[in-house]
Amino acid sequence: MEPTEKEVVSKNFIELIIDKDLEEGKVDKIVTRFPPEPNGYLHIGHAKSILLNYGLAKKYGGKFNLRFDDTNPTKEKTEFVDSIIEDVKWVGGNFEDRLFFASDYFDHMYEAAVKLIKKGKAYVCDLTAQEIREYRGTLTEPGKNSPYRDRSIEENLKLFEEMKNSKYPDGSKVLRAKIDMASPNINMRDPVIYRVAKIPHHNTGDKWCIYPMYDFAHPIEDAIEGVTHSICTLEFEDHRPLYDWVVRELEYENPPKQIEFAKMYLTNVITGKRYIKKLVEDGIVDGWDDPRLVSISALRRRGFTPESIQMFMELCGVSKSHSSVDYAMLEYCIREDLKLKVPRVMAVLDPIKLVITNYPEDQIEYLEAPNNQENEAMGERKVPFGKYLYIERDDFMIEPPKKYFRLFPGNEVRLMNAYFVTCHDYVTDENGKVLEVHCTYDPETRSGSGFNARKVKGTIHWVAVQTARKCEVRLYENIVDEEKGVYNEDGSLNLNPNSLSVLKECYIEPSVSGAEPPASYQFLRQGYFCLDCKDTTKEHPVYNRIVSMKSSYKPEK
Repeated sequence: MEPTEKEVVSKNFIELIIDKDLEEGKVDKIVTRFPPEPNGYLHIGHAKSILLNYGLAKKYGGKFNLRFDDTNPTKEKTEFVDSIIEDVKWVGGNFEDRLFFASDYFDHMYEAAVKLIKKGKAYVCDLTAQEIREYRGTLTEPGKNSPYRDRSIEENLKLFEEMKNSKYPDGSKVLRAKIDMASPNINMRDPVIYRVAKIPHHNTGDKWCIYPMYDFAHPIEDAIEGVTHSICTLEFEDHRPLYDWVVRELEYENPPKQIEFAKMYLTNVITGKRYIKKLVEDGIVDGWDDPRLVSISALRRRGFTPESIQMFMELCGVSKSHSSVDYAMLEYCIREDLKLKVPRVMAVLDPIKLVITNYPEDQIEYLEAPNNQENEAMGERKVPFGKYLYIERDDFMIEPPKKYFRLFPGNEVRLMNAYFVTCHDYVTDENGKVLEVHCTYDPETRSGSGFNARKVKGTIHWVAVQTARKCEVRLYENIVDEEKGVYNEDGSLNLNPNSLSVLKECYIEPSVSGAEPPASYQFLRQGYFCLDCKDTTKEHPVYNRIVSMKSSYKPEK
């Protein structure tokens, strides 16, 4: 049957701009890029930029570049370069062999600066950084010209070459673009485009002692690589006139177009490099990949999947307006991604012993259990069962409140995938802490036997003592206090003292034996967990809780 209405395809504002440029013949092949500065680790906000730029290139049959804006050797490290490459690949940004470095273009950038000098569009300035700020003016008052602004082209060429040849100390001279000190846009008031910095570079070594500023280098990099749409966040909107000035004055054919979109703000998380660095240095977290952080490496270690990050970004969308996204949406995405993918197993995190007094002492039987109740294709497994089991401490109460359907004296419950048991006794220590729960089982109630003579309201999980595997489990909460907000009045972080709970004596069924990181599971009734890639050993498995079972986020229909 023919559809009566055309399918409506929703496009974001960037796609509409690209469509128009293609229709008007301004471009014929789309090239985008993700341009990180290698001065830290990427976080969840960067994932949006990676997936947006890669997604556009893929949608339009174009190309996607990973390009490091490594123009500031004071803060850059090879460690950050390596981590960024790994993160971009993991999150789904396939740059193939299109890996570039701004530092590879330093010769070109130097010649571009010389070209501006020869055009009378750049000059060497001897003002200090403080004096440059004072001369710049304010939002309501124009700046005033530097006393060095009218140096001759010949003198500027000579001084700039001497800067390159290490004649002058750091901070003594800069090269500035000659634009307009009265411009209403402060970024256009003769911005600095080169500075002296006698610091080795991670890529070029000691070859250079002058380095280009970001606002000068970035448009040149885009132009060299044939980037058609240079997509960045909204804080660069006021820098766009300078971006356009650089590519226009340097007379690039088919200059790139800068387009700005809104950053993604995630509630109650820390993304600032300065703050994360302090958390690392103070030992509050165990590195940039601590699972309580939202760096991409931390999310990967926590157990998030690329697919869950991609789903999250699709739900967030692309906008020109700033907005905040609830962290619960990200948790929803990982639950949705894992629920049909990962095996479901039984694990006891706060164990007490359950003794089935009428079960044979040395008998072990193997019960059938589905690997994933929502995905039959994942099959079944054999779970060992015996006289001695571990159950969760909060699955037994001596004096339960109303509507408590788990174990208590005289009550009957179902042991998941096993039998009905009835509590008839318990053992406590001298402080009243329960050590053991004693039950009898009904052998006629074995799961899958077709028994239906009576119903029970409670079902609890368990692990057989004889075959249980001991493990460590780490439970995570938000690293900041969600009720009080991220920052205190003095600007310090409002840390949550309960952001990490380490449970040293947990037990899990033996079906997980031999698993290696990043293997993930749903611990029945507990949440989703993965093996920690940093601290797990064969003798000592460590599981990180990815996310609990409960969700406060409801997707729009």
